[in-house]
Amino acid sequence: MERKKLIAWGTVLLIATLAVVGSYFTRFAFERRIAREVASAPAQVVVPQAPSILYSSSTIPRGIPFATMLTHMGIDPVTTAQVVDSVRSVFNFRMFQAGNQMTIGRSVAGQLLELRYQIDPERFLSIVRRGAQFAAEVETVPSTVETDAVAGKIDGSLFDGVKKAGESPELAMRLADIFSWDLDFYTDPRLGDTFRLVVEKKVLANGTTLSYGKILAAEYNNDGRVYRAVLFHDPSGAPAYYTPDGKSLKKAFLHSPLKFAAVITSQFSYHRFHPILKVYRPHLGTDFAAPTGTPVQAIGDGRVIFAGRKGEDGNLVKIQHINGYDTFYMHLSRILVHNGQRVVQGQRIGLVGMTGLATGPHLDFRIERHGQFMNFERLPLPPSQPVARRDRTEFEAVCDHEMSLLPIPGTSVASAASMAAGALPSASAPH
Repeated sequence: MERKKLIAWGTVLLIATLAVVGSYFTRFAFERRIAREVASAPAQVVVPQAPSILYSSSTIPRGIPFATMLTHMGIDPVTTAQVVDSVRSVFNFRMFQAGNQMTIGRSVAGQLLELRYQIDPERFLSIVRRGAQFAAEVETVPSTVETDAVAGKIDGSLFDGVKKAGESPELAMRLADIFSWDLDFYTDPRLGDTFRLVVEKKVLANGTTLSYGKILAAEYNNDGRVYRAVLFHDPSGAPAYYTPDGKSLKKAFLHSPLKFAAVITSQFSYHRFHPILKVYRPHLGTDFAAPTGTPVQAIGDGRVIFAGRKGEDGNLVKIQHINGYDTFYMHLSRILVHNGQRVVQGQRIGLVGMTGLATGPHLDFRIERHGQFMNFERLPLPPSQPVARRDRTEFEAVCDHEMSLLPIPGTSVASAASMAAGALPSASAPH
């Protein structure tokens, strides 16, 4: 009986021993197989998961420096110093302006990872953490140049009409410049006048217009009299506007010595009652009432032959032009040119004032030819040269193309925009 028990326990121990040895053997074999598979597998790079970034934005208050703004947004002094140091070589801190937007990105733990400051509509300052340091650069906002059709109607002023067409006042100024030799956009527009044009625009991806490029063609209907312009080039290759029949819109003289002419308070006369001297005497010029500081422009290319104070004329600028013409700009509050200086048509030469013998701020403008004063309001303005004969074929092709892009007369703003989106090509190369 005892022998049978011994044999039974021996059997159990043997089985247990074999089980333990087998278990170790199986585990050892498994580990060797895994090791061989790992050794034979290609190396892989383990990419740590990027930390979550929490963004917050603020508008720059008036009078807050760059570093102070960082502190106000919760950035610690040490990090602020690092950021400022990284920015110095790429950004002028004087361009940090109130009203612009700053956005910062922090980790969940509060560490600054990114910073973005909108410098202007086309550029932004980007700062990114690189390990323990920061990298800063000024980047350009991606944009494209598109060609757009614009149409509108005058219910008040040209500015109002252009704004109602969904455009900025800058486009009104550009349009006024094109027709400034024939139209005074303070006195000539009438209710019901219409305009239409084709213009290049620099546009962001979200459709926001950054700026205007060239106006390729334009039309202004002034109380039934239609003015048209097509962009081409003059004989020297410089951009210039012409009528569809090839005549230059540019005249030797501008229509007004003020960019946006004011009310005429006194006209050319050989017998006018002087409001201060209380006597009748000639007034050989045209008075334009305008606020002090209103810019005064040279009506044509020329050379300054007098710039200074002259008796009852007050501050005076006198410009000598070709073909015997001289122009006078009187009672200026400030003179912006000097004797002997060459000036170009449209250049700012002074500011309206009331120096000398004057009852209020205004510009007394005069023009003479070969020593004889002339009535500027009735003076036919001589045109510049037409399209050169050698360029006629090219001009006619450009004219036909650009004029065909104008929206149909009377087209609504929405229809003009729809036409531009569906029919106009991308901006063409400069003419």
